[in-house]
Amino acid sequence: MITLHHCPQTRSMRSLWLLHELDVEFSVETYPFDKTLRSPAYLEKSPAGRVPALELDGEAIFETGAITQVLCERFSPDVLGRSAGHPERAQWLVWVHFAETISQHTAALTQQHVALREDAMRSPIVMKLEAARIAKCYAALEARLAGREYLLDGGFSAADISVGQAVYMARYFAHLDGFDALAAWYVRVTDRAGFQVSLPQGDALFGDEFFAPWPLPE
Repeated sequence: MITLHHCPQTRSMRSLWLLHELDVEFSVETYPFDKTLRSPAYLEKSPAGRVPALELDGEAIFETGAITQVLCERFSPDVLGRSAGHPERAQWLVWVHFAETISQHTAALTQQHVALREDAMRSPIVMKLEAARIAKCYAALEARLAGREYLLDGGFSAADISVGQAVYMARYFAHLDGFDALAAWYVRVTDRAGFQVSLPQGDALFGDEFFAPWPLPE
């Protein structure tokens, strides 16, 4: 039995999308983005009190990269995954984990724009720097996707899922304007049924469609 512990519009959406693409049976426990994740019961599954956590055959697994690797190795080693010895294995690992590079900048901006509710708590410098760092990640993806439909020449994989979810979140803070190959890829991967069914149903973490950097004071 597989159970995913999930908060909408967080990194756990990455694991939810992957599970849908794998077409395996699973259940989802959905949490609000609050102190519920600090409960003793949940900390037994994810000791840092974060999502996702995945229960698989009685074992709790956390960290999205680890979850992606475990699920792909078990259920789709050479379609959504790339097994050890596969010629695309190294690049698959690179792009699966590059999703976290994007997400760390998005997390910093989520804190600034969403978690910190008073202007006096926010840093316009941090907002501008982190948005610029997302743009640098976009540039890396643009270069990789030039002449490619997906991140790997062998076709759609969990690398596209991991990075696709990260870009979905990053778009709340940095537009894809000027990154034509990336924008075309993003449309391609998010048109998939697995992505669409993983979108928030009802309440979401982000109330706005886009959060522009808070302007520097005059």
